[in-house]
Amino acid sequence: MCFSSFLKVSFIPSRGNFYIGWVRCLTVKYKELGRTGEKIPEIGMGSWQLGHGEGQVEALRAGLDAGCRFIDTAEIYQTEDVVGRAIKGKKDVFVATKVWPSNLHYDDVIRACDASLKRLGLKQVDLYQIHWPNKTIPIEETMAAMEKLVDDGKIRYIGLSNFSAKEMQEAQDTLKRNTVVSNQVEYSVLVRDVEKELLAACKKEHVTLIAYSPFGNGAFFEPRFAPFVEALTRIGAAHGKSASQVAIAWLLEKDPVVTIPKASSKEHVLENIEASGFKLTREELAAIDELCKKYKKSPLVPLHLGSLLKHTTFWHGSIAKRWMEGRGKKP
Repeated sequence: MCFSSFLKVSFIPSRGNFYIGWVRCLTVKYKELGRTGEKIPEIGMGSWQLGHGEGQVEALRAGLDAGCRFIDTAEIYQTEDVVGRAIKGKKDVFVATKVWPSNLHYDDVIRACDASLKRLGLKQVDLYQIHWPNKTIPIEETMAAMEKLVDDGKIRYIGLSNFSAKEMQEAQDTLKRNTVVSNQVEYSVLVRDVEKELLAACKKEHVTLIAYSPFGNGAFFEPRFAPFVEALTRIGAAHGKSASQVAIAWLLEKDPVVTIPKASSKEHVLENIEASGFKLTREELAAIDELCKKYKKSPLVPLHLGSLLKHTTFWHGSIAKRWMEGRGKKP
């Protein structure tokens, strides 16, 4: 990982003085977003369960200053305002957010986007994603609203999240003037369900797969996976890298994958970014695949349960919102 440093001068109103310090600028590699021709950082910053304090804002800003110019959020996370504070005054930041499944009727999509833009402090968001499919609302109606948002200049690109390969194709088939550029799903060295079908479909259709929860939704810190993490630590030691960096590097070997680990602290953000450009050997990749035969984790929402929820009115109820909102408020 190559990096450089530069002097940053900041004025702190509460103290009435200036602060001068060195900021490390890391070299983050980029990958093309879908068929757009535009490239985005292969490592972004996620904001689910991020918290709302100044520490979280500073963590995001540290990532931006270090060269990680890609942030993902969602209306249900209740962190769009945090992201808005972090990106205020910043240029060339790729911002992605999502619309909740209960807001997928045409007028609701428009209203939800307007509200997200206000919270983010933006006139246009780069990537607007459907958070989950909702089979009780016609996908044609939802995608028509998404295209209207593109036409009106409120969003640049249309994305999906938690869509199966079939659902992704159905969504694409309803679009008239645009293409689906991304599908955000859970994917990690411990949760590899997308490899059954979706990963190949994304590669074939030139849809970027945005991997969330690259550390197995916290499984890296569970005692039962300690031997697995220790094995990754040994692999990373040969390169001066941590187990977390090995897990990210493993993900980024896959095409067309980028990832968005949570920006929990400045230290973790910088550690995540330093995995960009790090390459594992063929032997190391094979060793990790062998480990994965023994160490596996169920996805956050198992496939059978996710399929059931997509065909019900669950997303319209208060239980789903309380679950997501409650987790989103954790510090």
